[in-house]
Amino acid sequence: MPKDPRTGLLTPGRRTAPRTVPNAIARPPYVGKPAPDKWDGGDVYTPAEVERISRASSIAADALQHLEQFVVPGVTTDELDAIAFEYVTSRGAYPSTLGYRGFPNSSCTSLNEVICHGIPDDTVVESGDILNIDITAFFDGMHGDTNRMYLVGDVDVESRMLVERTHEAMMRGIKAAKPGREVNVIGRVIEKYAGRFGYGVVRDYTGHGVGGAFHSGLIIPHYDAPQYRTVIEEGMVFTVEPMLTLGTADWRLWDDGWTVVTADGSRCAQWEHTVVITADGARILTTPKD
Repeated sequence: MPKDPRTGLLTPGRRTAPRTVPNAIARPPYVGKPAPDKWDGGDVYTPAEVERISRASSIAADALQHLEQFVVPGVTTDELDAIAFEYVTSRGAYPSTLGYRGFPNSSCTSLNEVICHGIPDDTVVESGDILNIDITAFFDGMHGDTNRMYLVGDVDVESRMLVERTHEAMMRGIKAAKPGREVNVIGRVIEKYAGRFGYGVVRDYTGHGVGGAFHSGLIIPHYDAPQYRTVIEEGMVFTVEPMLTLGTADWRLWDDGWTVVTADGSRCAQWEHTVVITADGARILTTPKD
């Protein structure tokens, strides 16, 4: 995603060939298929299953923490993807995005105006950029999904505040998730907070059930969406991952079929955690252990 010198906006870059996961590492069942089979396992897990999801989640979280030292001016998003690949596979886990519906990489790298699903390539990260890296690890039959923002070099105050407030929005949404409430409470809290600052709240990309499936079919909205009436239960596992923009929440899709960018070129920030619901509320599973 090099930058167009006329507009400063990103354009598609050159990609490397997909990396090969060692044969000893178990693959998710969708690898090699155009799409995953429909998930019918539900979204509520036993304590033993939650522990397995937690292990996968920690691998993904550790990978994001490991990457922090490498997100510096001059690195390419493909180089960061290579580091993510090596880290996740060295822990015996499979990078869930690799081969999911044909996605060609082990992470999503979403820079500046990219909302989500950016494909790593030869784009050079520059001082002043903001970068989201999204990693999901598949380990012991379970997926753990997380992403975070990185500030590259000298970032302007407006962008820094967007990143900080998007994290706060996620944490408020997580805090609102309690047994007996409907999932729409999460989005209502997030949108109310984002509205204080005039941020756009992306609606068409949501949180989701995760665990035995990468995406179970459960939708977790990040905006006030009363039509989503699923009741939150103890043992339920899902992601909360709001995407907030400095401008419009409208988006457009690149020809690669994956990269989603803001329609007006404004910057976007996103944070994501996988959580499990307990009697007292949501517990974050995507916490680093290393």
